[in-house]
Amino acid sequence: MDSITLLLFLAGFALLIVGAELLVRGASGLAAQMGVSPLVIGLTVVAFGTSAPEAAVSAISSLAGQPDIALGNVIGSNIFNVLFILGISALITPLIVARQLVQKEVPFMIGVSLLLYAFAAGGVIAFWESLLLFAGAILYTLYLIRQSRKELTEDPPPTEPAKTGTSPGVLVWQIALVLVGLGMLVLGSRWLVGGATSLARVFGLSELVIGLTIVAAGTSLPEVATSIMAAGRGERDIAVGNVVGSNIFNILFVLGFAGVVSPGGIPVSTAVLGFDLPVMLAVCVACLPIFFTGHLITRWEGALFLAYYIAYTAYLLLQAAQHDALPLYSVIMAEFVLPLTGITLVVIALRAWRNRRPASDSA
Repeated sequence: MDSITLLLFLAGFALLIVGAELLVRGASGLAAQMGVSPLVIGLTVVAFGTSAPEAAVSAISSLAGQPDIALGNVIGSNIFNVLFILGISALITPLIVARQLVQKEVPFMIGVSLLLYAFAAGGVIAFWESLLLFAGAILYTLYLIRQSRKELTEDPPPTEPAKTGTSPGVLVWQIALVLVGLGMLVLGSRWLVGGATSLARVFGLSELVIGLTIVAAGTSLPEVATSIMAAGRGERDIAVGNVVGSNIFNILFVLGFAGVVSPGGIPVSTAVLGFDLPVMLAVCVACLPIFFTGHLITRWEGALFLAYYIAYTAYLLLQAAQHDALPLYSVIMAEFVLPLTGITLVVIALRAWRNRRPASDSA
């Protein structure tokens, strides 16, 4: 393998991580200066910032005529976010799930995932469909801002002391952080996509598999750092909200923007329609019963998520290599592991629902 290609690939990872960090810091500072509430900063700036690597990589891939990497990056990142990031975070400490996430954000995440599947069913995500997704990102952001203002009106925060650091120099510094962060994201995404394409050729893997695994995991590193740090510091609701918010932004903003700049739309392969998109949908739907049970993701549920991510990645690699063990592996997963897990989740959800019924109903 060309050592320069590998170095550019690793440097692309580093630039994506540092660029996303600078972008989040600068944008958060600007939002605070404009008087935007911490809730909106968390749900919009942080979610957008941690999704910025996916946006940069997907846009560059689309413009370079590599739509498999763009689509695989979004689908793989959403699967990685739920199974790997929540799994690792829950193993560190059980995660509290806010009621709002169960009632609003998770159903919305499932809804936009179904919308993506409907758009992809025709074999291509057309320009106007991408435009609808992108418009949905704008409307969703406006909705969050409106909800935040409503909450601030109903429950105003205590009077804060006069803000400091509002000098023109501070504003210039924050704007510079945003611009430098964006520049690093663009450059890092170019190096990462180029390196990923070369790796795919060297190891005989398709661009789709590279996008679903290496690129997806790499561009999700900001979400990994944010959620693990939040879980370790006891800010467990942030760990969950970051993942759900990022998944929504990945579909609406990242894929929508990639489709808008892509000439001829984003083609969808039969492999994605038959396996990867259904897996992404199943992962989103699985959040409801797990989040619903006591509004808590326990350690064993985190271990279950993590085990499924390992199983999913193993399937992709076996399929790419056309390994002899693939048929047996597929049968075990499809006819034993997945049905057993589904039955377990349904039983747990029904038990939790029964326990929540008023005592008069159970009498």
